[in-house]
Amino acid sequence: MKQSQSKSIFDFYGKPSFGKALPLSFQHILAMIMGAVTPPIIVGGVVGASPAEVTLLIQVALFFSGISTMLQLYPIGPMGSRMPTIFGVGFAYVPTLIAVGSVYGIEGIMGAQIIGGVAMIVVGIFIKKIRHLFPPVVAGTVVLVIGLSLYQIAINYMAGSGKPGVPGFGDGQNWLVGLTTLVIVLACSQFGKGYFRLAAIIIGIVAGYVLAFTLGMVSFDKIADADWVMLPMPLAFDLHFPIEAIIPMVIICIVNSVQTIGDLSATAIGGMNRELKDKELSGGLIGNGFTTLIGSFFGALPTSSFSQNVGIVAMTKVISRYVLGIAGIFMILAGLLPKFGAAMTTIPYPVLGGATIIVFGMITMTGIQLLVKDELSSRNVTIAALSVAMAMGIHASPTAVGQLPDMLKTLTSPVIVAALMAFIMNIVLPKKSIEDEKREREQIEKDMNGSSDDADNVQKKSKS
Repeated sequence: MKQSQSKSIFDFYGKPSFGKALPLSFQHILAMIMGAVTPPIIVGGVVGASPAEVTLLIQVALFFSGISTMLQLYPIGPMGSRMPTIFGVGFAYVPTLIAVGSVYGIEGIMGAQIIGGVAMIVVGIFIKKIRHLFPPVVAGTVVLVIGLSLYQIAINYMAGSGKPGVPGFGDGQNWLVGLTTLVIVLACSQFGKGYFRLAAIIIGIVAGYVLAFTLGMVSFDKIADADWVMLPMPLAFDLHFPIEAIIPMVIICIVNSVQTIGDLSATAIGGMNRELKDKELSGGLIGNGFTTLIGSFFGALPTSSFSQNVGIVAMTKVISRYVLGIAGIFMILAGLLPKFGAAMTTIPYPVLGGATIIVFGMITMTGIQLLVKDELSSRNVTIAALSVAMAMGIHASPTAVGQLPDMLKTLTSPVIVAALMAFIMNIVLPKKSIEDEKREREQIEKDMNGSSDDADNVQKKSKS
C-alpha cells in the first residue's frame, strides 16, 4: 500500500480519520502539556519576571514545543528525525537555567541558549563519530542527578512558593493542597485504567486546583489582563552573552543530546521494532538544536525529547505521524492564545509541587534504568558514585563554593558537575569489565598465596 493511501495508525505515514486519531493524540497532549508549561513558570520565578513576562514565556514555550514536534515529524532538509516523537521545552535544563538565570537573568539565558543550540547542531553533525563517548554510565548518571536536583523545587512548591521566606511558606493549607494533589495523581496512576491512568497528572492538577479554589488560593486577575491572541515577536527579551553563562549552557545542551539519543533509540526499538538509523539520529539532534537556537530569539527555553511520550509510543505501538502531529498543532494554537498561558499561571504552587514531584521521581528512576543497562563493574560504580556525591554535595551546601568566581559558580550546577565528572572519568579510568576485575582479584589472591608459600619454604630451610 502506498504511503499516501495508508490509514493505519501503526504506519508512520498512515493517516487515519480525524475521529480515530484525536483520542490517540489526546494522550500525547495530556502527557506533554504540563511538562512544557512548568519550566517557564519555574525559571520565570527565579529571574524575577513579571506576571506578563511569565505569561509570555509560557506562550512561546508552547508555540515552540509544537514547532519542534512538527519539525521532527515533517523534516526540512537535514533537520528532523522523521520519527514518531514529541519534542518540547523540558525539565532537563531547569537546574542549569536556574543557576544561569539567578546570576545573569533571562537575558543571559537567551544569549547562552543561542550558542547552546549551535553546539547541539554540531553534535548532530558528528554524532556517528562521538557516540561512543556517551555510554549508559555517563548518560544514566546525568539523568539521575537531574531528577535528584529537582526535588527541592517540588518540596518548596508544595510548601507554598518557589523559595522559602515568603508569607505563608510551609502553611498547613499549602501542604493540604499539595498532598491531596499528590495522592490523587498516585491513585490514578496506580489504580486507574485507560485514560484515567494515562492522564493521572492532569486529573491530579484539576482536583488540586478545585480544592485550592475553594480555599481562596486562586486569582483570575491575570487572565482578565491577558490578550486573546499573540504572535511571537523576535527579541522579546534582550540577549546577553556572558562566557560564564555560555559554558554551562553548552555543556547541558550536549548532555541533553545524550538523553535525546536514548529517547530516539527507545522509540525505534519499542515502537517500530528496529534499530535507529544514523540519519534519523543526526536529523533529530540537528532539528532540536535548530529549534533551540531560533527559539532563543523569541524567548523560548531549550527543547528536548519527551520521555513520557516515548513510553506511550512503545506501549501502544501507534506511530502515525498524523496522530502525533495533531498534538503538535494543538501546542502551536495554544501558544497563540495568551489567555491560555495566563490560565496556567493561576495554578497555585502547591498544586504544581504535588504533581511534579512524581515526575521528578520518574526522571531519577530513568537514570537508574540507564545505569543498569551497562554492567555495574567497580569502574562504572566508581564513576556514578563519585559524580553523584560531588554534584549533590555541592547542591546541598552551595555556600561551599560561594567564594569562587562567577564563571566557576555557574559550573557548579549539579547537572554540570555530574556531567563533567562522569565524562572525564569515563575517558581517564581504564575500562574493565566485571570479568576483568574478577580475573584481577584471582591473580592477586594467587600472588599472595604464592608469596605466603615462598615465605614458608624460606622459614623451613632456615630451621633445617
